[in-house]
Amino acid sequence: MGTAARALGLSLCFCLTLAPARVATPTDTLEELQRRFDDEQDGVNKAKLLHRLGDAQFDREREASKAGDYETADFVMEKYRDNVRAALEALKKSHPDAERHPSGYKQLEIHLESGIREVTDLMSTVPEEYRPPLQIVKADLIAIDREMLHLLFPRRPGEKPASTKPAVAATPPAEENKHENNF
Repeated sequence: MGTAARALGLSLCFCLTLAPARVATPTDTLEELQRRFDDEQDGVNKAKLLHRLGDAQFDREREASKAGDYETADFVMEKYRDNVRAALEALKKSHPDAERHPSGYKQLEIHLESGIREVTDLMSTVPEEYRPPLQIVKADLIAIDREMLHLLFPRRPGEKPASTKPAVAATPPAEENKHENNF
């Protein structure tokens, strides 16, 4: 190994030791992540936190499902859906124009796709009596996903835009005749 390669390797090691890495640590429990998510006010940061929180929720849901605790798995997925709603509402409040400021919306939309897959996978493994609440969660997540897509891409080719002009009231026939006679 040449001196240039050693210098490069040494500088890379030095940079990596000094770079502050915020990786999920063992102390980042699901409860701690949920608390931080609930305390966060900024929509973009909330959406970014949802990525780690959602992954932790999926892990908890899988553990519960493997253990046969389907009620806990259902509860965790319902909480995930509620967190997605909260993140979207925070985004709409802090950055209402998703088309111009997509940061946060895109992260949330990507993670939401994982959430829909997770619920679908869970529905295929749980007994029949546990499926109805999961079907509701899945339908809610799909509806939220569609809403986000409409926020991100409001102008869609082929779709008729919503009319923003007020409806013009028709003039009563008696008044039309009155005006015609005056001329």
